[in-house]
Amino acid sequence: MSEEKSRPPQDRPWESGWAPDTTRAPGTRRLWLAGALALATVTACVTAITVMNRESAEPTPQAAEPTTLSSSAPGGLISFATPSEGGSAKPGAGRAHPSPTPASSAPSASPSPEPRTTAPEPPKASTAPSKRPKPPSSPGISIRAVNFPDRYWRVRDGYVRLDQIGSGSEQREDATFRRVAGLSDSSCYSFTTADGRYLRHRSFVLVANRDDGSSLFRKDATFCPRVWSPSGTLSLESVNYPGRFLRHRDFQVRLDPYEHSHQYHSDASFQIVPGLG
Repeated sequence: MSEEKSRPPQDRPWESGWAPDTTRAPGTRRLWLAGALALATVTACVTAITVMNRESAEPTPQAAEPTTLSSSAPGGLISFATPSEGGSAKPGAGRAHPSPTPASSAPSASPSPEPRTTAPEPPKASTAPSKRPKPPSSPGISIRAVNFPDRYWRVRDGYVRLDQIGSGSEQREDATFRRVAGLSDSSCYSFTTADGRYLRHRSFVLVANRDDGSSLFRKDATFCPRVWSPSGTLSLESVNYPGRFLRHRDFQVRLDPYEHSHQYHSDASFQIVPGLG
């Protein structure tokens, strides 16, 4: 069938009675659709603007404002403060609370005193009580060396030497002393001469001096007995120099530190006998 026969004539209506409107320009319907779409778009924009203005008019919660640290903070850091529910934040609210301090603090430990240098115990020394009775004042004694039994303490030219004593009265008087209670410790000994001088160590040498009343003199003139054996021999230890004992060396009586040797033991052993004078 040819195309001319299927198309109705342009000047006659179709079987339904409708005939195309040839008076209207083609494309008018599309223009109406575009206009309706533009109107809908404008209406939607106006509605959105109205809603946004209404929301902006409502009160909004206060936002956290940045707080700038002081200029001393390193790097110019910025910290954001969190607003509190009551409005202004209380000072120190975000700070950790310190632990309670006890009412009475523990006493600070005081520095311990320096340990006192204790003297080494000489060998075969008997155990003596810590507090010995006050020795009585003797009428006259002499002190004899154990390893030189013919020699005694004797004051000569102000020094105490270990001498052989002859029959002369002057030598015997120089070798006779009085044993009294220690000037610094009454449980120890001090020794005086016939003319009232005391035997004391000076520069670690035993000499005879007058009492000057000083604390140093009292200590220098005080010696504590240390018993070696039941035979009655003893050694004399200094009060202010513990560990140093009177001993003779080259027949000079002096104060030397203790040595664990047989020679020292012999030189530092003496025996108290009745006075020669």
